[in-house]
Amino acid sequence: MGARIGADVGGTFTDIVIERDDRTLHSAKVLTTHDAPERGILDGIAQVAAEASVDLSNVEQIIHGTTLATNALIERRGAATALVTTEGFRDVIETRTESRFEQYDLNIELPTPLIERRDRLVVSERLNAQGDTLVPFDEGGAQATIRTIAERGYEAVAVGFLHSYRNPAHEHRFRQLLLDELPDLAVSISAEVSPQMREYERFNTVCANAYVQPLMASYLIRLRDQLHERGTTCPLYLIHSGGGLIDVDTAAAFPVRLVESGPAGGAIFAADLARRYGRDRVLSFDMGGTTAKISMIEDFTPDTAKTFEVDRTARFKKGSGMPISIPVIDMIEIGAGGGSIAGVDNLGQIRIGPRSAGSEPGPAAYDLGGTEPTVTDANLELGRLHPDTFGATDITLSPSRAHIAIEKGVAAPLSMDIALAAVGIAEVVDENMANAARVHAVENGKDLAGYSMIAFGGGAPLHAARLMDKLGLDELIVPPGAGVGSAIGFLRAPFSYEAVRSFYTTTDQFDLEAANSVLDALTEEARSFVRAGTDAPVTVQRQVAMRYKGQGWEIPVAIEDGQFDEHAAQGLAHAFTKAYIEFFGRAIDDVVIEAVSWAVRVASVIAPPERIDLSMDHDHSADRPDARSVYDSALGHSVDTAIVHRSVLGSGTRVEGPAVIIESQTTTVLASHHRMVVQSDGSLLITRGNGQ
Repeated sequence: MGARIGADVGGTFTDIVIERDDRTLHSAKVLTTHDAPERGILDGIAQVAAEASVDLSNVEQIIHGTTLATNALIERRGAATALVTTEGFRDVIETRTESRFEQYDLNIELPTPLIERRDRLVVSERLNAQGDTLVPFDEGGAQATIRTIAERGYEAVAVGFLHSYRNPAHEHRFRQLLLDELPDLAVSISAEVSPQMREYERFNTVCANAYVQPLMASYLIRLRDQLHERGTTCPLYLIHSGGGLIDVDTAAAFPVRLVESGPAGGAIFAADLARRYGRDRVLSFDMGGTTAKISMIEDFTPDTAKTFEVDRTARFKKGSGMPISIPVIDMIEIGAGGGSIAGVDNLGQIRIGPRSAGSEPGPAAYDLGGTEPTVTDANLELGRLHPDTFGATDITLSPSRAHIAIEKGVAAPLSMDIALAAVGIAEVVDENMANAARVHAVENGKDLAGYSMIAFGGGAPLHAARLMDKLGLDELIVPPGAGVGSAIGFLRAPFSYEAVRSFYTTTDQFDLEAANSVLDALTEEARSFVRAGTDAPVTVQRQVAMRYKGQGWEIPVAIEDGQFDEHAAQGLAHAFTKAYIEFFGRAIDDVVIEAVSWAVRVASVIAPPERIDLSMDHDHSADRPDARSVYDSALGHSVDTAIVHRSVLGSGTRVEGPAVIIESQTTTVLASHHRMVVQSDGSLLITRGNGQ
């Protein structure tokens, strides 16, 4: 029997899912092996394949998502990298833009650039904004720069010249000269990685790509080879930040596209469920061992963006991180996971994250060497987790270790009871996540009223009902396989690629021929990447970023597939005006409209999932044979709480809170005012009662 495998490497756990041809799922969580991430994947696959009775030679597809690129950027563990740029623009990635994430902080500390100044080299050349040559490419100067690169022993080189998105000739020429002398060097050019205007974002993106390229290429090739040694014969695919699949060669060439690959799988999982359940407005809540990710899904499609930030130094503050200009599923990600470390700041306030105990040494409760208090330790202290029902076969929770860690790290510094300190940790992390959701909604001009929440990841069901209360939502869904949701999402993702390029024109002087040429080139580029993975039918979506003349940023405007004709300018102006009114409430008359960047997304067609109607109607209530004392956030104290095994709950079973619903990979907590009914597919539909 054939099968497909999804493998998600997170900061704490590696999740493995095998889906057989009959659509049955088998899964496992293993601790991430940070020194060699492929080891955890291989061990997890062997474990699940044995459980599912699947021969690895019959596996048809393996889809992988990883945080390796993200972690390398955050921890600065990439290759020795040089940036080669236009003379006079050496310091663009350090001077950044005029924006300040703390407008009135006179002592603001900006994030450290990825490439230090001594590693930034220049070549005399210059193009104007139309791509015409102002200063010819200096071949002699380029050769001198190449000698410097060779002498210093760089492993990777990022090339970013001014306005190369309009004319890549100089970048191509420098790469050719460089590889003629140093053929084994990893070289990234901005005209291929991110051919978009705005030098700071483009230069930073190509630097990030070059910085992680040797690491990711080595890892991906090593993983592919070891999978073949274990008996697989199928291709290995990667899920990229935009929520689609690409082959290993593409991923190795453009690893910056993998920076949000794991979280993207979670958003795809939630979008598939939203369509299955007929919920057109969904808040996706994914909480693992290291981070929590929140995204918004409307009309069964995750929100997307053309740029995002990695490693923000100021929580929720735009501009405080490292900008990456690639297509990405739009989400907010914060250091709030089960392994996030709790502490007390100088003001005597409990703070959670962004540091995480990860899998090495892990939370104190794992008894693997960790000594600092974490969210997992607090949940164990509050009774939400228990050694007998934790469900991880390779971890035995230690309540005494968790107790000691909370006492030393939080309770003693605040002269506080240990139980109250645990409550404080749980409430702070819940409020952090609720605040992140509010900020994300506001930044996107959305009101969360009427949204349903879908919670998944090992930690999300533990906290989701409390988050639902804080956000005022009325409905929470915990799907089957929630503990490994992102890995399941990999199996629901299409082959897709979004090609983006900046090209400036206006609606009053519209360059029809050039616009059609750009869109044709982008369509062919995106199709070529998709064809590398599948010959299935595809859909084509096109978009243009537009603005009024004089504005500093653009809004996305969807456009139909096909060639522009003589009426294109009028149609674009109408589409932009409509989109602008939707964003801001009113349009601006008699101002020139500019088209700045163009994007084409090609994706393979995925069959829609079978529709399931959710209902709070029930046939019977669950038996409540087991109970333990668990802290109830609605009542503010611990109460006897039913312990219910999810595996024995049939369709139509009702569970009244307070209750803890346990399963092998996660735990769902209901407070006294929550009600839950099992749906026909095994999902848990949770609502609030008693006026809460």
